[in-house]
Amino acid sequence: MRNIIGILAVFIAISCGKEEVKDYAKIEGKVKISNLDKFTIQGKNYSKDVIVNKDGSFSDTLKVEEGVFAISNGNDRVTLFLKNGYNLDIEFKGEKFSNGVTFKGEGSVTNNFIENKRSFYTSDFANPNSYFQLDKEQFEARLSEAKTLLKEYKDNAPNLDSIIVKMDDRNDQMFFGYIESNYERMHESMARLGKGKISPKFENYENFAGGTTSLDDLKGKYVYIDVWATWCAPCKAEIPHLKSLEKQYHGKNIEFVSISVDKQDAYETWKQMVKDEELGGIQLYADNNFESKFIAEYGINAIPRFILIDPDGKIVQADAPRPSSPNLKDLFTELGI
Repeated sequence: MRNIIGILAVFIAISCGKEEVKDYAKIEGKVKISNLDKFTIQGKNYSKDVIVNKDGSFSDTLKVEEGVFAISNGNDRVTLFLKNGYNLDIEFKGEKFSNGVTFKGEGSVTNNFIENKRSFYTSDFANPNSYFQLDKEQFEARLSEAKTLLKEYKDNAPNLDSIIVKMDDRNDQMFFGYIESNYERMHESMARLGKGKISPKFENYENFAGGTTSLDDLKGKYVYIDVWATWCAPCKAEIPHLKSLEKQYHGKNIEFVSISVDKQDAYETWKQMVKDEELGGIQLYADNNFESKFIAEYGINAIPRFILIDPDGKIVQADAPRPSSPNLKDLFTELGI
């Protein structure tokens, strides 16, 4: 009997010492967005609105299947990893979720690691051109710097969830694989199309307004080129911004040129869209869509693509900011346009 009692006592002690895993995850914290009354937690087959109090605080429990989720307010979002038993205190760094976030509590190690990786992949470290423009020695040094930084993130996050480790390794392999396998080709292209180099030329492209136009016809002015197509949704999204720019800089020392790379079977569609949308500037039709010499010499394989050329026909930027980017007006100001 005493042995049985002793065994029961040990069993009870072990049971009391073992923390029960909750069947939900808990999040709490405070947002810095004024007048926000809710945000959404979204994942695969999961969506829940989290109520935000008037002082910006929030607290909620979420019954989830282990996986990657997003905290979103419209298009403003950050990623987090949730599983039942997590108890996260979320601190937002700014008035947008995408300004960054810090996690504390159970599950914070994994989530701070994810946030570090998000910051990396939204920084200049994730811009392939920041590698391709460098000579070989500088390229190797920058590549090493990036890989060292990512290793530090992982070293500081022991016992990461296996799902995150697998996803993370795959993403890094894809990114660095692309950078390393394309360096030679892209470096040569960027050197050839660098600032101050003579721009490749288009010649005798059909002008919607009548006749033909060549790049040489526009010498003496800056030329901002939009390479687009009628089927390209991101291209069409830039149209209102481009029209606004054309109006703002009308009469200044710059020409806005749109070059369609539509195929021949979309020729009438191009003409109709230019007319219906009342597109301004100089509207041109490339002589052989993506196979046109000018397009090929710029290495354009994705659109929209914007190019800025100076009054002497030299390249200012072979991959210039989009019309929707505030950086474009800053560049125009810097050039005295």
